[in-house]
Amino acid sequence: MTWILILGAIAIIVLLLVLRRTAKAMATRQERLLALVVMGILPIFWLGGAVQYTDGAMKKVEFCTSCHVMERYGESLHADEDALAATHFQNNRVDRENACYVCHTSYVAFGGVKAKIRGLRHVQAQYLGGHEGEIALYEPYSNSDCLRCHGDARSFLEQEWHNDPPEFLDELRAGDVSCLECHEPAHYFEDES
Repeated sequence: MTWILILGAIAIIVLLLVLRRTAKAMATRQERLLALVVMGILPIFWLGGAVQYTDGAMKKVEFCTSCHVMERYGESLHADEDALAATHFQNNRVDRENACYVCHTSYVAFGGVKAKIRGLRHVQAQYLGGHEGEIALYEPYSNSDCLRCHGDARSFLEQEWHNDPPEFLDELRAGDVSCLECHEPAHYFEDES
């Protein structure tokens, strides 16, 4: 992050110097080349670095919970209750730094891109308004997101209620029955107890 800001500051200073010199007319080939680098190539690298930084920052729990409406979701990760998010977070079953992203990103083609676009919609609603009412998922939570980690785990497969009746596991995999029918609540909030 710091190097992106330093690079940006240097680019702006050099750009101002080049523009000042341009006003007097660029006489040499080196000056024209410097102008091309400063006004064309350097901003591309700076933008690339900023996009890379932002891509990583958008995956972090701190980013997700920086909006007022999401604070309680972050607090629910530390709840003492047996909520799904808290259990996963507190027992290191997910990457704690990126917990929101890990569970709320579909791991299909372009799932990460869709998650980030949704995140940008949240940022837009936070700063420009437009969010009314209860926070809800854009689409029902997919069993495949749970089964990607749990589907082949011995602890999951050996639970008798996942195999009784035997076709229940097939129904879970097909999405005919939701994991959240048994494993509620996903988030526990103190004020709703």
